[in-house]
Amino acid sequence: MKIKIIAIGRTDDHNLKQLNAGYLSRLKHYAKVELIEIPDLKKVKNLSKDQQKIKEGELILNNLEPSDVLVLFDEKGKQFSSREFSNELQKRMNSGIKSLVFAIGGPYGFSEEVYIRAQQKISLSRMTFSHQMVRVFILEQLYRGFSILRNEPYHHD
Repeated sequence: MKIKIIAIGRTDDHNLKQLNAGYLSRLKHYAKVELIEIPDLKKVKNLSKDQQKIKEGELILNNLEPSDVLVLFDEKGKQFSSREFSNELQKRMNSGIKSLVFAIGGPYGFSEEVYIRAQQKISLSRMTFSHQMVRVFILEQLYRGFSILRNEPYHHD
């Protein structure tokens, strides 16, 4: 199974870029994982929040294949413990899907079209995090999830 993480906006913090690269390197041992950063929209001052979500949504949807399973990171999504998330990864792998895509929206969330296309919503927390930090959290949880599935000594209950 291939895993893609689609994120609106680029990571400009050098330290966060290094963390992302480190987890992507670690994840190579478990699955093919790709981080796709979609550049921020230009001239957003002239766009309403809804117009911005629609344009960002089109960019997300353009990066999907018809067979991709789309999971959104959304504050209204289901929360998982790390062990529960690893079980969810295992279910997805067992289902035989080719590609699992996690999406991180822009500052105003996702367009209605993206919500319609998604199969699941996951919440990392009820707190709000920067979109750049969320990438690190997702990559770390993927690494943790795979290490749990392999009974490796990374995760402690």
